[in-house]
Amino acid sequence: MAASVREREVQIVSQERKRRTRSRTISSLPPIVISKMSAHEYDLDPACISLVCPSCRTWVPIRVADTERATAKLVPHHTERAGTEDPVRCPGSHRLVTINVSVATWSRRLEQGVAETNGRRADRVVRKPQVRPAPAVMQLVGGLVDDRTDRRMNEAHTKNCTTCSATKPSCPDGRRLAHLAARTQRTALLRRQKQTEREEREDKRAQALRLLHDQQWEAVGGRVHATDQQRVRDVLAALRQMLQAPTKPGTEPLTAWELADLKTTIAVLERQEKDLTHRW
Repeated sequence: MAASVREREVQIVSQERKRRTRSRTISSLPPIVISKMSAHEYDLDPACISLVCPSCRTWVPIRVADTERATAKLVPHHTERAGTEDPVRCPGSHRLVTINVSVATWSRRLEQGVAETNGRRADRVVRKPQVRPAPAVMQLVGGLVDDRTDRRMNEAHTKNCTTCSATKPSCPDGRRLAHLAARTQRTALLRRQKQTEREEREDKRAQALRLLHDQQWEAVGGRVHATDQQRVRDVLAALRQMLQAPTKPGTEPLTAWELADLKTTIAVLERQEKDLTHRW
């Protein structure tokens, strides 16, 4: 009797047991399909197989059975950080996971994503341009003022400045104004000469344009004058015919005001015709 009990214990201990998940609880949520997730949201490395829980968006290990991969599911986890008092269980705990992607396919998708990301990043570092210091006000107006304006600016500065005198500038603005006055005085003759040359060029250009306009007008002036005369004559003939034509039956005759207006228009056109004839 003792021998049979000992043999049964040896058989029980040495017998290989079927491994299964620790808990038979299954979440009521639909299973998570790995192929529908992005490659960076799950990890199929056998050493640390896990994924991002859709409920709490945290990385959660996947418990996988050796014999039935369909029984893979998320381990129980909480929504709070580790060490929090009275933690709340995530509703995604014990949720089934359908692993329908091989490790090789997952690695290839991950490498392709990394290559695309590296291609979108700029390799060259674009340096920001160095901002140069803004020039002083005296430097800005250096090429924009004449000798008279510069002399007035120097006198106004000497009058209002407590350190500068008429003969010896002391402050930076006074020294700049004195330098500007000396430079303006040296270049005044050259500037006036350039201004005179520029005005002469503009006068010659305007005179050449007037000559060109006169030549072009001489070429077409006769035809334009003849056209103006013919237009005035045609309008005069039409108005005179309207004035001399008898009134048609069924139409109202012109009133005194309309008749006077028509005669005034005819007189103006006759004067224009006379002017055009004597002008040419």
